[in-house]
Amino acid sequence: MDTRIDSSSSLAATAADTIAISNVNLSLGTGAARVHILKDISLRVASGETIGLIGPSGSGKSTLLMVMAGLERPDSGEVVVSGTPFNALDEDALARFRGRQVGIVFQSFHLIPTMTALENVAVPLELAGNPDAARRATQELQSVGLGDRLHHYPTQLSGGEQQRVALARALAPDPAILVADEPTGNLDEATGKQIVDLLFSKHAERGMTLVLVTHDSSLAHRCDRVIRLRSGRIDTQSASA
Repeated sequence: MDTRIDSSSSLAATAADTIAISNVNLSLGTGAARVHILKDISLRVASGETIGLIGPSGSGKSTLLMVMAGLERPDSGEVVVSGTPFNALDEDALARFRGRQVGIVFQSFHLIPTMTALENVAVPLELAGNPDAARRATQELQSVGLGDRLHHYPTQLSGGEQQRVALARALAPDPAILVADEPTGNLDEATGKQIVDLLFSKHAERGMTLVLVTHDSSLAHRCDRVIRLRSGRIDTQSASA
């Protein structure tokens, strides 16, 4: 049975929190088209916790994920990840932090079509100054079952294989946090289940924090906690049994 958590309660940030979000507001667009997406969001995510973000389209769940990852800056409020306040970082410093601490998996894979699987994983490591990028990339691709596809281009890979490359790329820096935005959205049911199982197995292996945006409530309930957003606010939170 799910245990209800009062989403309006103020939770003090602790050393155990990987993510601490306080009173975040974010609007997107300009002029008359400007829309208030996130409204007074406060949330704490413990180190190693798995979180499922659900809610109707337009509820703000993907935007909240982007705020956690440092890809969107809020208009007000505070975001602290692994003890680092994002508002203290300029764009370059935030990008470097994100490259080390946050792995991101998108619905649409976002692979570079002119690069092989190995290059797609290795290049971000090289840009971050990792002297062992090729070996690390090979190791991660092998760990997601693509040891025999290192030199294939995205067009030579199935959708599931492309998402495995994207997952390997996200995992390669050994991040403290892995965020995934509808990672099965472009996959058939069987392939999607394989990707989800892989996500949770990697979480179990590495003990990283996992935040997952999904429309699938059964998938969300595989997480330690399910957070439902509605109209830019946290509607309910429930701890899975």
